[in-house]
Amino acid sequence: MAFELKNVVPWGRNLEEYTKIFKLTDADFNNRIISFGDGPASFNSEMAKLNKTVVSLDPIYQFTKAELNQRIDETKETVLEQMRTNQEKFVWKNIKNVDELEQIRMKAMSVFIDDYEKGKEQQRYIYHELPNKTKYDTSEFDLGLSSHFLILYSQLGLDFHIQSIIEMLRICKEIRIFPILNLNATKSEVLEDIITHFSTDFNVTIESSDYEFQKDGNKMLVIKRKIN
Repeated sequence: MAFELKNVVPWGRNLEEYTKIFKLTDADFNNRIISFGDGPASFNSEMAKLNKTVVSLDPIYQFTKAELNQRIDETKETVLEQMRTNQEKFVWKNIKNVDELEQIRMKAMSVFIDDYEKGKEQQRYIYHELPNKTKYDTSEFDLGLSSHFLILYSQLGLDFHIQSIIEMLRICKEIRIFPILNLNATKSEVLEDIITHFSTDFNVTIESSDYEFQKDGNKMLVIKRKIN
């Protein structure tokens, strides 16, 4: 089935949020990072301004700047209305209310849009759909990230997740996936089977995150290659 923009609801996060989500350290920032399913996040753009190396992969990067901008405009009010309706499912601590959330998200997506064409030219935004194989070499990246994509969208199925993570681990020495809940803010249905599948050959842990917006959504799955 072809990937269609009409099915996409763009929603972007910024560098400060990524830093808290994945507990990124100064050492992490100096590593080669690849981030899966970034969408219209400003993480890549902000890192580039700091002269740090990040590659972002997402199916939406096949579309033009104008198309993405239009889709953001088409969907933002629907998303914000859903947030207002379901406010009790979220922790309003770092983000005080829906109005502040709107400001943060729209700012992040605006920074992304302004950087998009330059980033594509610099091969920082790459059109790719998991679980398809990427063009990168084995162990080319130190760290792979997945923010609000894998595990969260458990309806994609266990096989999709297993195959996607296999490819991530092929090109990355370590991956971090956040959150480990599903869209209903309960434990993701695929989590335990993912842990079981990879625990034999990799070091698999659940670690705390410095970020919580979904209630109880303050943990990430970390998978590392075993050191012989």
